[in-house]
Amino acid sequence: MRAVLPLVLLLVSNVFMTFAWYGHLKFKDKPLALVILASWGIAAFEYCFQVPANRLGHEHFSAVQLKTMQEVITLLVFGVFSVTYLAEPLRWNHLVGFVLLVAAVGFVFGFGRTP
Repeated sequence: MRAVLPLVLLLVSNVFMTFAWYGHLKFKDKPLALVILASWGIAAFEYCFQVPANRLGHEHFSAVQLKTMQEVITLLVFGVFSVTYLAEPLRWNHLVGFVLLVAAVGFVFGFGRTP
């Protein structure tokens, strides 16, 4: 169970970070300085989840594994965000690229490796 908590924290942190990085795209009429400050404010919450996720996760996973999981979670969160919040469809080439990145997880974690 303790190995699952870092994944949940990474998921939550990525939701915050996705909004910090891309949420402002719906507010193009707002001044850039205001958008930057708002993004930093949102990102502060992201760190409250990201740092504990890595600290706890490193008890079970290597740093490379944590980073790989974070990237896949980022893509999944961004995919949902892109479609639902930004109303930008994912195309077949985006999905193929995401699948290839998920396949990279298998290599990083050594799936199929004999002990």
